[in-house]
Amino acid sequence: MSGIARILVARGAHVSGSDAKESRTVLALRAQGARIAIGQAAENLDQLDGGARIVVVSTAIKESNPELAEARRRGLTVLHRAEALAALMEGHRVACVTGTHGKTSTTSMLTVALQHCGLDPSFAIGGDLNESGANAHHGEGGVFVAEADESDGSFLSFSPSVAVVTNVEADHLDHHGSTAAYVEVFDQFLGRLAPGGVLVACADDPGSAALAERAEQRGIRVRRYGFSASGEQDAVLAEFQPVPGDGAERAGGGSVVVRIGSEQVDLRVSVPGEHMALDAAGALLAGLELGAELDGLLDGLAAFSGVRRRFEFKGRAAGVRIYDDYAHNPTKVDAQLTATRLVVGEGRLIVVFQPHLYSRTRDFAAEFGAALGKADEVVVLDVFGAREEPEPGVHGGIIAAQVPLPEDKVHFEPSFERAVALVVERARPGDLVLTMGAGNVTMLGSDLLAALERVAEGTSE
Repeated sequence: MSGIARILVARGAHVSGSDAKESRTVLALRAQGARIAIGQAAENLDQLDGGARIVVVSTAIKESNPELAEARRRGLTVLHRAEALAALMEGHRVACVTGTHGKTSTTSMLTVALQHCGLDPSFAIGGDLNESGANAHHGEGGVFVAEADESDGSFLSFSPSVAVVTNVEADHLDHHGSTAAYVEVFDQFLGRLAPGGVLVACADDPGSAALAERAEQRGIRVRRYGFSASGEQDAVLAEFQPVPGDGAERAGGGSVVVRIGSEQVDLRVSVPGEHMALDAAGALLAGLELGAELDGLLDGLAAFSGVRRRFEFKGRAAGVRIYDDYAHNPTKVDAQLTATRLVVGEGRLIVVFQPHLYSRTRDFAAEFGAALGKADEVVVLDVFGAREEPEPGVHGGIIAAQVPLPEDKVHFEPSFERAVALVVERARPGDLVLTMGAGNVTMLGSDLLAALERVAEGTSE
């Protein structure tokens, strides 16, 4: 939502809105000229002279919301977030990145790579780029790069020339109802491709690979990337070589040899994990499809430093490193913990995980537990319900019960305050603590650092 607001303001529109609390995003929008109220109320529709004429809402906004209810009463035009974003894409060559996970990283990599090629793409991403600190930008390059959200099927509003699908695996069943329905919406998305459009698909993911086969049967041009890719137009990856970090802020990265046709190049990434190299390969193919030069794309991918809340370094205190990550489905948790293992060093990996959505917790408790088993110690918080109402018997404890670690290494702790105390009590110099989840678990980073600093000060006295 904030990204759409940024682009609208940059294009000269008068924009107002509201949020639950003050934040750096709110401050940035105000600095651009938007009028943002704290708290949601019907009178917020009158922040602009003459009042609002169009109201943009996300899927999370219920009909009972006072601003939406007032907009309906006044007969104002109400657009879903995706409809508004689609309108902003008009007149551009569009690249959309979607998939069950990896969307934000891949979209961000593609954006930074295009910028390094001297292009000025417009972009809308689900996270803030480290390079610019922004999640959206109105560019002059004639290209629009967007993260396309499959969770509610709203990406069916877009008509991209280039569609990147990182993976397709069961998720968001609260909306789609079944795995088959979730898979089907990706096939519908391919039907939205502009004439002559191309699908860039990950060959290593079974769901994406199957989608690519169905696309070719429909006459859609497909380019694949991955260690399993093999065609002349594919990006075929060889063995991934991790590059260690410095044990502090720099988390390391890696390199992988990529063959595209008769050309063989060295693809370097500055963020850790084989999954990040895989995302970079998808961004590379998409960039080539958009007409960017190979060398510039490679330079941009090597320079990409990450996205806020994607293995974001929060600080170091008492010899303990604190990172924060957005991973909230089992595959992403598994991949991020595998990558984190490469940078932990001789210390231990302690994970504070907050489940997101009751339905996801209920459906994938065993898979979450297995993934969290890659840590040395795990603290599971209670569920961040977001748009869902609580379900009887569904809580963070059902995930904790599935973690295959000794009983004294797994803790279910609903209280943030007690969770911080628990981590501080057990963390030792050299350890890495990773807060993880799509909810408000990100708030714990500063609390952990402050508590660890108090411990360090007490030790030094």
